[in-house]
Amino acid sequence: MPRPIHFEILADDPEKTIDFYKLIFNWEIATWSSGEQAYWPVKTGSDETPGINGGIMKRHFKQSVINTIAVESLDEMLKKIHDAGGKTVHGPNEVSGVGNQAYCADPEGNLFGVMQAFTQN
Repeated sequence: MPRPIHFEILADDPEKTIDFYKLIFNWEIATWSSGEQAYWPVKTGSDETPGINGGIMKRHFKQSVINTIAVESLDEMLKKIHDAGGKTVHGPNEVSGVGNQAYCADPEGNLFGVMQAFTQN
């Protein structure tokens, strides 16, 4: 059963948003310069503690938070999404060193991501 593996917070002023979450939750937030736009990975806690990590980026969709779900096959999942009345909003794209990802919308327009991780060899 696919599960959420990542969240993204979209902000008009990412630096101000980063300062806020560092202050209130003590999250570790770095800068990742790979890709088309600036991205700040967020570590929310120890890997031994339940929870997921995420990222902060400049707002490019109206929705403020997007959850990403792990899938075994991105192509198969995109077909299932379309067959069920959803649509692809952006992508698919390769996330360097991580996997292939797309942003989708459910029939109500709620955004979510789907990610097929690269296999470890």
